[in-house]
Amino acid sequence: MSNVEISGIGAYLPPLIVTNDRISEFVETNDEWIVQRTGVSERRISQGENTSDIATKAAKSALERAGINAEDLDLIIVATISPDMFIPSVACLVQSNLNADKAACFDISVACSGFVYALEIANSMMKSMNYKNALVIGAEVLSKVTDWTDRSTCILFGDGAGAAILEQGQDEKTGIIKSYLRSEGKKGDALTIGATDFDTPFSKEKILKDRLIKMNGREVLRFAVPAIVDGITEVLKDTDVSLDEIKYIVPHQANYRIIKSAAQKLNLNEDKFYLNLDKVGNTSSATVPIALNEMYEKGLLSKGDKLILVAFGGGLTYASTLITW
Repeated sequence: MSNVEISGIGAYLPPLIVTNDRISEFVETNDEWIVQRTGVSERRISQGENTSDIATKAAKSALERAGINAEDLDLIIVATISPDMFIPSVACLVQSNLNADKAACFDISVACSGFVYALEIANSMMKSMNYKNALVIGAEVLSKVTDWTDRSTCILFGDGAGAAILEQGQDEKTGIIKSYLRSEGKKGDALTIGATDFDTPFSKEKILKDRLIKMNGREVLRFAVPAIVDGITEVLKDTDVSLDEIKYIVPHQANYRIIKSAAQKLNLNEDKFYLNLDKVGNTSSATVPIALNEMYEKGLLSKGDKLILVAFGGGLTYASTLITW
């Protein structure tokens, strides 16, 4: 059986660029402090476009590059932790925007690991249900759930969307080779966004939820580096691909220090990791496809290149996928 392939990639970033100096106007920080601790210099911030809006724009770019019509999509999966609303899903809103009327649609909530999880879900469903085409999107408007008074988190996050079209491949040597997905739910308190208040006529007490991002940075750092190492190591097991054959590792763009530490533990040159967090920041589920799109636009991806996508995030979760481009 041929592998499922990525036939088109696209992304969308809101036009507003917010620099570290701009953030220093409302929280006590400065450009040097932020860059040294995170590697982030600027990020894109929505001025009103919601998650479904930016997801749709990324999807249109991916569809155009894949050369297929939205009406031919069998499946749409959106990975997001910042949906427009609980229902309908962002995927259904995107379906409506694209007129992709025959697609099955749903969202997944896996935070920063979301796009990599969604790739494998789509891959598996395409094989089990004989779907021909799928659209996988990572999209976030994190600015609407960011605490802009919290210096430890507001410096990190940005808004954006990335999308990939998956098709049943014609070549057994290209496409998605293997995925590795893991979660550590007992550590979930390290990164949270609250939901709806618990306040009914039957509840014993009123429970108010904080609907903004809360993060224990040290705990996430302790989790992230071993997660990257494990994800990269495990996704190569039982394949005939060695780490030396990997042209690029495309990691979740969270913090430069995390990538540097993981590279050291794997005895790899940092150049093997493709990074763009300095200009984009942490866009959660969108970081990996946004980076892939940038690599495509720069002409860095050639047929036959072997890539590892690896991500970690809230849940806590982590995931990796081995791909031959």
